[in-house]
Amino acid sequence: MPDEHLEPEHFQPEHAGFRKLCQDFLAREAVPYHDEWERAGIVSRGFWRAAGAAGLLGVGVPAEYGGAGQPDYRYPQVLAEELIAAGVTAPGIVAHNDIVASYLATRTTAEQRARWLPGLCAGELIAAIALTEPAGGSDLSAMHTTAVRDGDGYLLNGQKTFITNGENADLILVAARTAGQRGAQGVSLFVVERDTTGLRRGEPMAKLGWHASDTCELTFTDCRVPAANLIGKEHAGSAYLMSGMPRERLSIATVALAAAEKVLAAAVAHAQQRHAFGQPIGSLQHNRFTLATLDTEVAIARVFIDRCVRQLNSGRLSVTDAARAKWWTTELQVRVADRAVQLFGGSGYLRDNPIAKEWANSRVQTIYGGSTEVMKELIGRSLGL
Repeated sequence: MPDEHLEPEHFQPEHAGFRKLCQDFLAREAVPYHDEWERAGIVSRGFWRAAGAAGLLGVGVPAEYGGAGQPDYRYPQVLAEELIAAGVTAPGIVAHNDIVASYLATRTTAEQRARWLPGLCAGELIAAIALTEPAGGSDLSAMHTTAVRDGDGYLLNGQKTFITNGENADLILVAARTAGQRGAQGVSLFVVERDTTGLRRGEPMAKLGWHASDTCELTFTDCRVPAANLIGKEHAGSAYLMSGMPRERLSIATVALAAAEKVLAAAVAHAQQRHAFGQPIGSLQHNRFTLATLDTEVAIARVFIDRCVRQLNSGRLSVTDAARAKWWTTELQVRVADRAVQLFGGSGYLRDNPIAKEWANSRVQTIYGGSTEVMKELIGRSLGL
């Protein structure tokens, strides 16, 4: 990550120490096995336990539940940057750490926290979040999955799709409709545990990129969920999800920016070394201007993302700024990856070329966590349009 793209005051010495911990851990516990995970379509559970033992899971979870008790989002930011730098699949860890663990640390009872968080922090329990359905994604008001009160629990029925960590997950945070007539305001959140009767996992999905991120469809058929697994208040799920969206979208933006920086650096190095027509291809005006434009956009994105991180730390990151960060950085990631493939030429189109992998990984970033179009809609509404 280029130092000139960092505001000097953003990271402190303690973050540098954590960065070194991440680098050493990933070099030892992930990089040697990553090709195997990509072929298998899933990260080994041993990696999760090792990550927990190293203190990389549940950094923001209170120490009494096994976490580091560190609310500073710069730590997850560093981990995301180092995952990308090492070429290690990021979505599963981001979903576990930055999304589900965050909800379970803030929206649960003491009994629920004691039941679930130690396992999440130790890597003994792997988490997933299930929102998207086959017939819709970002529109909570169109959700078809239902949870009907039945005695001392709920009967859950419906389908969720594109679920990151879907196969590995021991705890699944599920959004379901509990009041049909109330639209998006009638949604509740539940934790569904691995061996719950009525839960069925579909076949692993073969994706264009992020091959080591296990992804599948989940089907709930009269799936009995104890009332003790309701998160917060009934019908309050939409409000909880909206309050958690800035962090989720910032986590995606953090990955996107780290990838854009990595790929841009590789493209610049290649443009300096590869020759055509008797000169480095970076000396050709079109290529030079293309790289200059991308370098400027990435540098500006770094300043904005670091600002958003500080806003999140102080509780001031707005839904609008998170939407701006998410759509801009993910679209930038796609642009950088696409131009890098072009600069690398035929070699950039080879499946095992790191640039080709980054290009394939980049494309979904503009879709999940709220598509670019949804982000622009949110921003437009904030302008009174």
